Amino acid sequence: MLNSGIDVLREGLNAERLLGGLLITAQIAFVSVIISSILGIIVGLVRTSKVRVVRFIFRLYLEAFRIIPILVWLFLIYFGVTNVFDIHLAGEVVAILIFSLWGAAEMGDIVRGALESLPRHQIESGKALGLSFWQLYRFILIPQAVRRLLPGAINLSTRMVKTTSLVVMIGVIDVVKVGQQIIERSVLKAPAASFWVYGLIFILYFIICYPLSILAKRLETKWER
Repeated sequence: MLNSGIDVLREGLNAERLLGGLLITAQIAFVSVIISSILGIIVGLVRTSKVRVVRFIFRLYLEAFRIIPILVWLFLIYFGVTNVFDIHLAGEVVAILIFSLWGAAEMGDIVRGALESLPRHQIESGKALGLSFWQLYRFILIPQAVRRLLPGAINLSTRMVKTTSLVVMIGVIDVVKVGQQIIERSVLKAPAASFWVYGLIFILYFIICYPLSILAKRLETKWER
């Protein structure tokens, strides 16, 4: 029975279809990480503002994505907003939008934490030297903050890659959806097909995420020393 299950991966172009679905997953994750990294730096800088109202608004933005599940956000935009405003958005577009906003909120918190953890006297010394606001961030704060935020940023990227599996719920043909389609067509003749298909998907996710986790851990250990 197990052998008949693994034969499903050998039939036709099933293995190639899974890799094609993985490419869609990777594209959504890659674009979302890039956008969220750029927006996250801006959000992080804004969150260091001394204006309480500004800090409160962006804190509320962060908590909205931490409290409400990502799946609910996907449903809200894909099924709710599009119907209310009578607009059409592809599942991939909605996925990138939600993951980018989520990533920007989390990245902003990482950037804020890295900046605020820097010794206060360095800021005062920079001001004493006559550095402008942007020069202070460019030459003193950001170079040091990058080391502190990079491990957390890599871990966030890993979480985003894994969470992309939720896009199957809004009709995106990613690697999980392709796997489901293969299993549905093969389950009668090969009851063990789900074991091999999901097993391969597990390996594909592991190949992508594990090296990122190791890299983040090594950078964190290296820079702590």
